[in-house]
Amino acid sequence: MRAQQISAELREDAVREQRLGDLRFRSLLSEKSWAALPLAVRRRFSKRVSRGSTVVYVGEILETEMNVPGWMLAQAARLIGAPFPLARNVHAPSVVTVTEDVASQGQIWTRLYARTSGFPQIVNSCKRFEGSTGLEEYVGYGIGMALTVHVRDEALIFRSQNYFVQIFGRRFTLPRWLTPGDIFVTHAEAGEGKFSFVLEVIHPRFGMLIRQLAMFREA
Repeated sequence: MRAQQISAELREDAVREQRLGDLRFRSLLSEKSWAALPLAVRRRFSKRVSRGSTVVYVGEILETEMNVPGWMLAQAARLIGAPFPLARNVHAPSVVTVTEDVASQGQIWTRLYARTSGFPQIVNSCKRFEGSTGLEEYVGYGIGMALTVHVRDEALIFRSQNYFVQIFGRRFTLPRWLTPGDIFVTHAEAGEGKFSFVLEVIHPRFGMLIRQLAMFREA
């Protein structure tokens, strides 16, 4: 009887958490900014991903543009897991999965980009709800960036604030001249259950290094 009671209590707790939703992204915005987002976007970023579960988004890369310095940056970044697009792919299938990371209490985002030849490119990163801005993107190898969150034209925008390296438990903020510039990720509702994803890497001297546009829907 006791075991059955505990099991029932655990199920009730799971249902209660699911109803509450995930408030971590919402807490990074003012009430006014959050309310300015379309309902579908608010729901997408309030979805609670329980332990052991994964949310899957499927879609297509519509545009990938990069200038010469951008291409060189993408190739050099292979040393830290290739977080940037490696080729100028268009109309290529893509899959994104979001899984709760129990260790960091954040989210693991895995992006798969099909290529015209060779194996697909796979990018792993962890969104951690910590740091001076309340949100960080960690790509591994001790490297990550602090993000700020904004709303403009009913779109949710993530912008890099600074980049850091963690070595032996200590964190060092990189000087601006050692960074790729500003990174913007824009998530906008496109209707019919679809949303657009735009990645932009803009350098103060070399301009738009990389720009990628993709369209996704939840599987």
